Parts: sequence; structure tokens; C-alpha cells
Amino acid sequence: MSLSTSDHSKTNHSFSEPNLVDLFVIGGGINGAGIARDAAGRGLSVVLCEKDDLAQGTSSRSGKLVHGGLRYLEYYEFRLVREALIEREVLLNAAPHIIWPMRFVLPHSPTDRPAWLVRLGLFLYDHLGGRKKLPGTRTLDLRRDPQGAPIMDQYKRGFEYSDCWVDDARLVVLNALDAAEKGALVLTRTACTSARRENGAWTVETTDQNGETRAFRARCIVNAAGPWVTDIVTRVAGSNSARNVRLVKGSHIIVPKFWAGDHAYLVQNHDKRVIFINPYEGDKALIGTTDVAYEGRAEEVQATEAEIDYLIAAVNRYFKEKLRRSDVVHHFSGVRPLFDDGKGNPSAVTRDYVFDLDETGGVPLLNVFGGKITTFRELAERGLHRLKAVFPQMGPDWTATAKLPGGEMPNADYESFANDLRMAYPWMPRSLIRHYGRHYGARTGDLVGGATTLEGLGQHFGGDLYEAEARYLIAREWARTAEDILTRRTKHNLHLTPEQQAAFTTWLAEGA
Repeated sequence: MSLSTSDHSKTNHSFSEPNLVDLFVIGGGINGAGIARDAAGRGLSVVLCEKDDLAQGTSSRSGKLVHGGLRYLEYYEFRLVREALIEREVLLNAAPHIIWPMRFVLPHSPTDRPAWLVRLGLFLYDHLGGRKKLPGTRTLDLRRDPQGAPIMDQYKRGFEYSDCWVDDARLVVLNALDAAEKGALVLTRTACTSARRENGAWTVETTDQNGETRAFRARCIVNAAGPWVTDIVTRVAGSNSARNVRLVKGSHIIVPKFWAGDHAYLVQNHDKRVIFINPYEGDKALIGTTDVAYEGRAEEVQATEAEIDYLIAAVNRYFKEKLRRSDVVHHFSGVRPLFDDGKGNPSAVTRDYVFDLDETGGVPLLNVFGGKITTFRELAERGLHRLKAVFPQMGPDWTATAKLPGGEMPNADYESFANDLRMAYPWMPRSLIRHYGRHYGARTGDLVGGATTLEGLGQHFGGDLYEAEARYLIAREWARTAEDILTRRTKHNLHLTPEQQAAFTTWLAEGA
């Protein structure tokens, strides 16, 4: 099987100029993929161009939450929180296989925010977004409620509230997949090297990792390059913008899980920041994040020892079982491309987004500054609204009630779907069924094919990784490297030994 993946293109639009597309989207993170999907679903012809793998940057290095942003209430970002809370339930309905409810326990520290302020914030959080599915806040006695068992005795009171977990990298891939199935051409590992306005449209040149160049003509460019948005504006498009991004680094650590239950924790630190401690991949915990101003190259971002120590100290302030540096099995860091609103404190910089539409010569360039995973769908929708004058014949809004690939299950009821999956594949171990269900949802059958035994899934590389999944990801989801498969499309890297990972990498390199 060739390692080259199909472009999934089914473009059947006709134009007065041959090879002219409506929209050329730069950036294969969550915003770019979301915009490409929305536009393709409105009947526009779309090219999505990403210089690396889908979600290789910030969009696979988040805290993996679909949430309103409880702490943003302190900065009076009421509209942002409300919109994010509404989107939380929209996304939960769209992709219940990769997004699911999670309860967060917040131990109260009297030396930080007063209890009345926390209660007020949680009351607003419960009511701002018209919550329908998720349970509301409740007060905990940490000395009696089981959620308080791992917490140090000095913390007697706590609160429990709802948010949602998301597999961030898969969210990006599913948006790109939906875009492709609606006619978009998705190009990964293909850099946009130049874009110039000529003869009433953009002439865009791309270069892939093999050095092959292609030229496109586009009526409009959307620049959703995240941390590289300004570089695209100036170097590639030869334009300028009064807007800018503020790069803020956020780092996470992964350790063995050290409490019972599927709930998460949110703790306040001495500097007023909050740290999430979330169950992760069954037997692990994901802890983050930091907020550090960053001025280096986004491609080279790494967690520092100081950040790792900071996260460990925040956890150890609350929990009986103390973490050590040796408990950290993995760490990662991402650069958040936040809209620069002039705030000095990185934690206070808005998580909102801003559009900048440059219509020089009647050939538009829409630049996207900022944003967050939770509001990507709304961002895409509003971005297309900004282009209504350019594409007056495009279709109406449609994504608010649409399913993402794999999310096509009645009433967004994942548990019923999972039971059906277990009945359909009685020969499959429970962990494998859960892995397939949570990653591929209603499309699990496409991956499994006609297999009726584990042997039918092909070579076993360890854990829950079988050949059938790797081949599916190569053929359907633009995966090319071991990292694409083990780290972004899945998290097999956390469950395979170094030797098993090396063997898989060798198998892939030899042509799969």
C-alpha cells in the first residue's frame, strides 16, 4: 500500500475561469479546518493548505477541553463565556464519540479567592449559556464526599461543576474529513509559499515536502495560520494588518493517575492561575497549563523545567500523594496565538477572536486572529458571514445541527452506541472496542471492514494498535508518519514501549 494519501477531492463546481476556486484556506489547525468545512458545506469550492500535518501545532497541544472558561469571568469576558457555554452543547451533540461530559472538583482555598466569589462565578457559569444536558454545580464536603479522599485534610470544602473533554487533534481531523467529503481539496505537508493579487483574483503557489510546486487561482484567501498568521500576512501575501497576535506558551505534563474515579480536579494556585488535573488515557493524568509569554519560533516550543516544577508544585499544594519529577512520563507545550489586546499579564489576554478583512483591489484576504477550540465552529460561521458580499450565492448556516464524521448516533447517545458496538464485535477485547468507539464512532465499521477475529485486523504492534487502524488512517485521514498515527490521530505512543514504537516506525517506513 502506498503511503501517499488521496486528496479526497470531489470538487464538481464550475467557474468562468478554469481552476479558479472560491476559497483558499491557509492553516490546518482547528480554525482553518472548521472554516474549510463550513465553506464546503455552503457549496463553495475550497482548498485547505497545511505546511505540516493537520493539528501538528497548537490544536493538538491544548488542555483538551470544550469549556466555557470559568476563569474568564474574572476578566468580565461574559459574552465570550456565554458563547463558549452554548457551543459546548452544540459540539457535544456533533461529536459525542470524541467529546464527553466531565465533572470537575474545585477544592476551595480560603487564602485565594473567597468562597462567595467562587460560588457567584459557578452560578453564572451554570446559567449564562442555557445549559440543557450537563448537570449543575454542587457543594462538596471534602471530608465526607469521596471526591475529597485524595485532597489534603486542610481543605474542607469544595465545589463540583460540569464541562466537557475533547480529543483536540481528532476534532481537527474530523473537520478536515467533513470538508473533504463535501468537495474540499485538503493538502497536508504543503506550504503556501506566495500569494499575489492579479487579474481580479489571488494567484497562490504551494510547495510540498518533496519540493513539488502547484499553482492555484482563488477568489479569496482565509489566513488561519495561528501563530504564523502575521507571517502569512506580510511575507506570503505581501500585505499588512493593524492587528497582531500575542504568543503565549502553555505547557502540560502527563503522570500516572493518582486518584479513583473519572472526575477531574481544578485547583487555584498562589498566583491566581488555575490548573486542570484531568484523567487521561485511562490510567494517566493530564496536568496544565502554564501561561508564559513566548517570543521564539512556534515550531521550537518546549516545556521548561521551571514550568514542569510549577505544575508539580500546584498539584502538591492540594493532594496527599506528592508528585515527583520522576513521575512525569511525558510533557508537551503549545503556543496559543492570542489576539493582542494590549494586556500585560498573559493570563489576562483575551481568548476571543478578531477578523481582519483586507479587500484591496476587490480581492479579499480574511485574517483570523486568536480564538479557542470551544468556539471554532462559531468562528468559522462568523468568518463566512464576513464574506457574504464576496459569495452572495453561498448556502446558509448549517453546522449548528450537523454531525461530525463518526458522530452519527441517535440522540448523541454514546453509551447506547457503545453497547451496540460490543454486540456487533463480541470477539473484540473491551479496551479495543472502547478505543475504536471513542476515536471513530459510527465509522468503526469502515475501519474493521470484514474482520471477524483479531487476526483479521492484521499485524499487532502492541496495546490496541493493529495494522487495520494504521492502514485506515493512511488511506482516510492523511496520516503519513509514525508520529501522525501514534501521537495525533491516536495516543498509542502513551501505551506502547519504545521498542514497540520503533517496530511500528520501521514497518511504516518499509512501505506498510
